[in-house]
Amino acid sequence: MSVHHHTIAVATKGPGFYDLTEEVERALEKTKLSSGLATVFCRHTSCSLTFMENASPDARRDLQRYLDGLVPAGHFEHDLEGEDDMPAHIKTVLTRTSETMPFDRGKLLLGTWQGLFLWEHRQAPHRRSVIATFVGE
Repeated sequence: MSVHHHTIAVATKGPGFYDLTEEVERALEKTKLSSGLATVFCRHTSCSLTFMENASPDARRDLQRYLDGLVPAGHFEHDLEGEDDMPAHIKTVLTRTSETMPFDRGKLLLGTWQGLFLWEHRQAPHRRSVIATFVGE
């Protein structure tokens, strides 16, 4: 059993989904592991990770609109970094900051239309750090 860590830097341009699937696949390839588990962890409190449909951007836009309606800006006391600060924290708590997926024969075992995305909840551009950990043989 072997453990490998890989840091992924993500430059966001504002709210939305940033596909990490290929970057995680490239990191897995470098490990030379055949089978095991990959865990991806986002080191922030105002963005999250999610598996989402990777074929139609409409699905991601619908999800973005839904969550924005659920947690609108402008209603919160905590606004140290702007009106979208607390809504971003709430959106992160309602979603996830880590995802785990199996791999076999050196390939992620994702479904046909699945992709792994960083979901930025802040309005301003940010530099995000994501850690991919691979455990296997």
